[in-house]
Amino acid sequence: MKSLVDPTGALASGLAGIRSEFQVPASFPPDVAAAAETAARRPPTEHADRTGRPFVTLDPAASTDLDQAFAIEAAGSDLLLHYAIADVAWFVEDGGAVDAEAWKRGMTLYLPDGKAGLYPPVLAEGAASLLPDGPRPAVIFSVRVAPDGEVHLDGAERALVRSRAKLAYDKVTEADVPAGFAELARRIQQAEDTRGAARVDPPEQEVAARADGHFELLFSPRLASEDRNAALSLAANLAVAAALQAAHTGLFRVMAEPDPWGVERLRHTARAFGLKWPGDVPLRQFARGLSGANPREAAFMMQVRRAGRGASYVPFREGETPWHSAMAATYAHATAPLRRLADRYVVRAALAVANCNPVPDVVTEAFARLPQVMARAEALSGRIDRAVINLAEAVMLHGREGEAFEAIVTDLDERGARIQLRDLPVVARIDGHGLAPGDAPRLKLVRADPAARTVAFERMG
Repeated sequence: MKSLVDPTGALASGLAGIRSEFQVPASFPPDVAAAAETAARRPPTEHADRTGRPFVTLDPAASTDLDQAFAIEAAGSDLLLHYAIADVAWFVEDGGAVDAEAWKRGMTLYLPDGKAGLYPPVLAEGAASLLPDGPRPAVIFSVRVAPDGEVHLDGAERALVRSRAKLAYDKVTEADVPAGFAELARRIQQAEDTRGAARVDPPEQEVAARADGHFELLFSPRLASEDRNAALSLAANLAVAAALQAAHTGLFRVMAEPDPWGVERLRHTARAFGLKWPGDVPLRQFARGLSGANPREAAFMMQVRRAGRGASYVPFREGETPWHSAMAATYAHATAPLRRLADRYVVRAALAVANCNPVPDVVTEAFARLPQVMARAEALSGRIDRAVINLAEAVMLHGREGEAFEAIVTDLDERGARIQLRDLPVVARIDGHGLAPGDAPRLKLVRADPAARTVAFERMG
């Protein structure tokens, strides 16, 4: 759960219960740890020397599992993004102990008090991480970005890189990053606007203590450095996806548009937060005008992110064009191989395609199996995510039993009425008898139980 932090430890006991309930691994089996130690010592022998290129990384200050480093240069009116991605495949032997454990896990699991990594720390936070303490093996994607934001994969190579600096979102300055960083992000944003993309990046939530002893959920607006950095990853993923689709191979990230029922629910949610969403304005247009600096808009952005009909992975299929509705494009995941299993194989395929080599059979075979594996991992991550949010809401409301709250009914089903509180980022259920979507009942909090991770409301009057 990367979108929630708990600096005061208010959730500590509840998080321990979540880790136990969902069997979040606390460490790696001894044979996997031993194999990773051996793999970490493997010298790079198939990598060009690109240590002279001025790469930097940009991440949260505390991050040590660094998937990406970047350098930018002008190429006429184009910008050339050299995007170095951790060469995880160099260290992970197909069919070996580390590989087998990664297939069991699927992805790194995040909770506010720590993570359960996809790979052992000696790799993910050491030999494979693009830290600035020495040369690291990487796969460099060279992505050409045109003035209108269109992207093209110019090439890919295995290379040694040396990061010049480990930059942090909250401290980075314009002087720290390569020239063209802001302009490249602007071009990618322009291309998104042209495509009609509806990508939404909600801000981070934080559990904060109040003066009265209670807790609240606050939103920390995303920084410009985060959005610009995300544009680099988006550019590379779009370019890789296009190259793989053209080569009739690959694994793609797809997502359907929210259905009419989901959009209608969001309209009621917007009303709950007092947001003016004209009836003739489509969701994607309205969503792109939201700001994480406004707490109510930030809360609504969280609900938009959750309203999609579920992103998933699909392998290349002849005659089909994989489509991601939020990106309004064919899209792939290739830029976080330390955190997502699928990316390791997409990187290998893109490396082969860019150099006119056949995609290894083991990669093609993995593309057929990965959708199910990643779906299982994402389902677990989603259950943990929901449990953490439920815990945070119960902690925030604990001690406020008996208080009145204004709410909006967003939808009804066999489980009752789903309601959105008007002044807090809390979604709950109540008895739906006599209610309809859009109704605005006044509610009383009757229970907030952090141990059970539940809250309960009843209608007043």
